[in-house]
Amino acid sequence: MDLVDGIRGTGAVRAFTDEPVDDHTITRVLDNARFAPSGGNRQPWRVAVVKDATIRQQLASAMQPVWDEYVALSATGVTPFSVVPPASYEMTSTAPGNTPNLLLSGIASVPVVLAVAADLSSIAMMDKDLGRVPITGGASVYPFCWNVLLAARAEGLGGVITTFASRAEPVTGPLLGLPENHALVATIFLGHPVKQPTRLTRKPVGSFTTLDRFDGPTFGA
Repeated sequence: MDLVDGIRGTGAVRAFTDEPVDDHTITRVLDNARFAPSGGNRQPWRVAVVKDATIRQQLASAMQPVWDEYVALSATGVTPFSVVPPASYEMTSTAPGNTPNLLLSGIASVPVVLAVAADLSSIAMMDKDLGRVPITGGASVYPFCWNVLLAARAEGLGGVITTFASRAEPVTGPLLGLPENHALVATIFLGHPVKQPTRLTRKPVGSFTTLDRFDGPTFGA
């Protein structure tokens, strides 16, 4: 797989065939993904390969209410769970429930389910004292998650990074045996794609890049 093709053509895959993915393939994916960068090269990630059917179903049950709330909030036009208070809005549904999500309803048949955690004691959270929700710590773990998708693509697989289980961490953490001082940062689903997306839609460079300052002129214009 050409590197640029991988960067430009690795999209989210949520529908998988029945073809299984063996442990050797999962190991190769993780073996390549581990070369992701991290602060101080501390590599704070932990991965649980979730095979147990009961744990999978309990994960799906914990994530379903989060998905329901996400869809209900999205229908109002706001960004769900944003840390920036939105303008006043009105919920279109006061009682969301069981909004269809094929990944959750079919979690038992998803070939690979990976739970990814981060050791918070190994992450330099540079913006932790700025009076807002810190975000810089993600730089030490989400490159690894993205590498999982790229490495899976090289194996002919597809996948998607989700974070719904993170919102339900009081339930999903104990379910997965999350260690002390760790955060559940992602649940990654992998498998042989029903369709591998390769033509992705993204905003042009000029829409998000400026010269010298964020309020400067458009870069390259």
